[in-house]
Amino acid sequence: VLIAASVCTKNGKVILSRQYVEMTKARIEGLLAAFPKLMTAGKQHTYVETDSVRYVYQPMEKLYMLLITTKASNILEDLETLRLFSKVIPEYCHSLDEKEIVENAFNLIFAFDEIVALGYRESVNLAQIKTFVEMDSHEEKVYQAVRLTQEREARQKMREKAKELQRQRMEANKRGGPSMGSLSDRSGGFSTDSGFGSSSGSSIGSGGNSSFVQSEAKIVTVKAAQKPVSRNALKLGGKSKDVDSFVDQLKSEGEKISTLVPAAAPGSSGAAANASAAAKAKISADIHTESVHLKMEDKLVVRLGRDGGVQQFELTGLLTLRITDENLGRIKVKLANNDAQGIQLQTHPNVDKELFKSRAMIGLKNPAKPFPLNTDVGVLKWRFITQDESAIPLTINCWPSDNGEGGCDVNIEYELETQHLELQDVVIVIPLPLNVQPSVAEFDGTYKYDARKHVLQWQIPVIDAANKSGSMEFSCSASIPGDFFPLQVSFVSKTPYAAISALDVVHVDNDESVKYSSETMLFVEKYEIV
Repeated sequence: VLIAASVCTKNGKVILSRQYVEMTKARIEGLLAAFPKLMTAGKQHTYVETDSVRYVYQPMEKLYMLLITTKASNILEDLETLRLFSKVIPEYCHSLDEKEIVENAFNLIFAFDEIVALGYRESVNLAQIKTFVEMDSHEEKVYQAVRLTQEREARQKMREKAKELQRQRMEANKRGGPSMGSLSDRSGGFSTDSGFGSSSGSSIGSGGNSSFVQSEAKIVTVKAAQKPVSRNALKLGGKSKDVDSFVDQLKSEGEKISTLVPAAAPGSSGAAANASAAAKAKISADIHTESVHLKMEDKLVVRLGRDGGVQQFELTGLLTLRITDENLGRIKVKLANNDAQGIQLQTHPNVDKELFKSRAMIGLKNPAKPFPLNTDVGVLKWRFITQDESAIPLTINCWPSDNGEGGCDVNIEYELETQHLELQDVVIVIPLPLNVQPSVAEFDGTYKYDARKHVLQWQIPVIDAANKSGSMEFSCSASIPGDFFPLQVSFVSKTPYAAISALDVVHVDNDESVKYSSETMLFVEKYEIV
């Protein structure tokens, strides 16, 4: 009977242990603590016995794969089981070290449970173990495909119902003309979808402007009569029968059913990522570097809701040091930390933490050693996670509204919230329905319609305190408000988000200043409105 399977260091430190029989924590810790003391040098066998248990082990670089069995257990079967355990670990860990084992602990425990059940070896091989741990389900794929089909049908019925209601409303207008009350209702409904307050509609209709409202009502009635709802406006949805038959075919095949996910969002994400990478390369190319070069990078991951609220905000940063002159290897970096948001800082293990805490200086624990040459050495990193909306550097407000003709009118505006930042090469990528070209009415900056990726790229060269807001208006036929999400945003900035900066670089021996260059950059890994 197999009592436990463990991974431990050669000093006896337990990294991972899975027990297959009931026993107390003190009992298993005692068995594992006794193992290193039983090891004797110079022996070639890979098992050790005590009065009650047998240890079967296999060295794996700096670690041991260890099985604890009863003395009555068949040692040949135990050795075969041990070899399978030893094959499983490299499948889930890139390197055989303590950190990698801890990071993949749960996957290893799941795999261990497939090898042994209730203390006895299961008849499985490595390929079967990987399949079982992945838990890939054909039934789940079929369910997801059916659910996508049902959602498509529901959206189609919703559009048809909306067209029917609009047609009835227009016919009623033709017969009797709109009353002031009906006009006010429609004005209020538009304000809910487009983001304008309904109070603006009521203020227009008050006082001396009533004649103006009546003339507007007549214009609306005439336009509605001249432009009946096009029955081909939603022709894109007419392919649903062909798509459904294709889904039915995929159900029988099983494996390819997951390819039904729409491709509009990945296209928009890829466009934003490409724009961000190009902007980073442009900024880095303009930097002049000295023999001592400091580089501070801030990376943002932001996910906002379309109706407001922060779903995810994570800032990570890294300070790297690059030295190209061996005479300048022994230096210290003076920093200024003006952060008031609670950013978490962490130094490299070889950096003197006390020196950093007391004097805000980056230096090696051993001052006699130099920093590595001709390589970027990370010496300080930081992280900041919050749900506070005031931390968002750039807010995007997108208001798509049904225009009553089977399409949508979309208003988008941006505003810089963090005033000290200067954002460059800002690109806002808006997904569009398939094969529908937008009609842009007003915009700041420039825009580009990518027909291949079905996205509209809104480009603003610079957003700063002097140019902190802007807007765009466009319309799309054959669309619903949900077609324009998620929005992807990319930008770069030479101004860091974290209030951390380098003050000086000095020699270790005499504290004389050293000529250095510095580079700061804020860029976006993911910034989306969903």
